[in-house]
Amino acid sequence: MTTRQRKAAQRNVQKAQKAARSKKTISNLSSKVRSDLGREGAKAARRGGRAGHSYEERTRTELYEQAKKAGIAGRSKMGKSDLIQALRRS
Repeated sequence: MTTRQRKAAQRNVQKAQKAARSKKTISNLSSKVRSDLGREGAKAARRGGRAGHSYEERTRTELYEQAKKAGIAGRSKMGKSDLIQALRRS
């Protein structure tokens, strides 16, 4: 899951939780939806709101290997920041 997808999922969960709290309708939601909301919240809490392995925490070699798998051209001449940008675009 990409950072953008993760943030979108968190926003959706937060919106649903906020709407349910304001209308006091969480008890009216299906048990599957309630458990999914709880599971997503627990994941975010365990993660501390951060992605598991952000690109900035990786070495250039690790980024290079990831770029190689993604088939990014010109990766051998790229520095760490260039590799990060290229991986985020791909």
